[in-house]
Amino acid sequence: MNETITNHDLPLGVEVRHLAALEAIARTHSFSQAAALLGYAQSAVSQQIATLERAVGHKLVERPGGPRPVSLTSAGEVLLRHAVHITARLGAAKADLDALTAGEAGILRVGTFQSASARLLPSTITRFREDWPRVTVELRNERPAAKLDELVRAGRLDLAFSDTPVQASPLTSRELIHDPYVVMLPPNSPLAELDEIDLDALDGARLISASTEDTCEMRVFEALERAGAQPQTVFRSDDNLTTQRLVASGLGIAIVPLLAVELFVPDAAVAVLPLAARHHLTRRIAIVWHEDRDLSRAAQAFVETAVTAAERIGLPAIPVLTSRQRATLVV
Repeated sequence: MNETITNHDLPLGVEVRHLAALEAIARTHSFSQAAALLGYAQSAVSQQIATLERAVGHKLVERPGGPRPVSLTSAGEVLLRHAVHITARLGAAKADLDALTAGEAGILRVGTFQSASARLLPSTITRFREDWPRVTVELRNERPAAKLDELVRAGRLDLAFSDTPVQASPLTSRELIHDPYVVMLPPNSPLAELDEIDLDALDGARLISASTEDTCEMRVFEALERAGAQPQTVFRSDDNLTTQRLVASGLGIAIVPLLAVELFVPDAAVAVLPLAARHHLTRRIAIVWHEDRDLSRAAQAFVETAVTAAERIGLPAIPVLTSRQRATLVV
């Protein structure tokens, strides 16, 4: 028997906007906030969820009434997992069509974060523009960097620098650099005389940290917890140079990726020491894209250019004092 468009094994009447409404409800736990997120009236979101429930034959959203948050039912959670992949695939499809229309003179949307923007991006952009002068590179900087992965999944970015491990589809990646974590100390700190720092030696130390949702901060916190160390966070900053200057002033110490350390900056001289090798604390920076997308020739060229730029990066040799007299570079 020939299959027809009226195949009743499929939930008829389901539209992308219905799935988008379900995702928004799951994210906000509120019909009003979901409506604001989507740019709809609240009544429209309610109607879309009701239509979706009729189409699939299951109650998807618990509506407790009053100010209490709404939540997804078990059936809603099951459908949400499929909805996320469906909307991501459609976003990727649209991005592919846009790229096909644009050809070699189009727009390449690239996501980045602070360390990559400072050290990897400039040389990548310079070399890429030489070979692809008609391609406009639109950059988007995000913090925490994990947001970039979400934007790639949704088809809103073509490529993104990422420091979060790609563990599942629909993302694939090309590794660029291994970036070890180090300890920044005031130059006159007694710890600066050591060859390396063991995390358990930092119990009770005054610590300058990043925001709690930052992926680097999460790794550092987990490593400190494993080592049984409980330093005292005295300040939080998401700006690498601010953190370094505060360490230089003697406010505290910081545990940061080596790529975040700035050399030869006035009022920012710090001692930089490696962590004990047993901690295995390293982040891997990669460039990621949606695995279901057909990368344009320009996007493929950008990836290769980023790989070449990463190979030529000179990281400071550690231990080092970030002054012109003692700092050395590995080239």
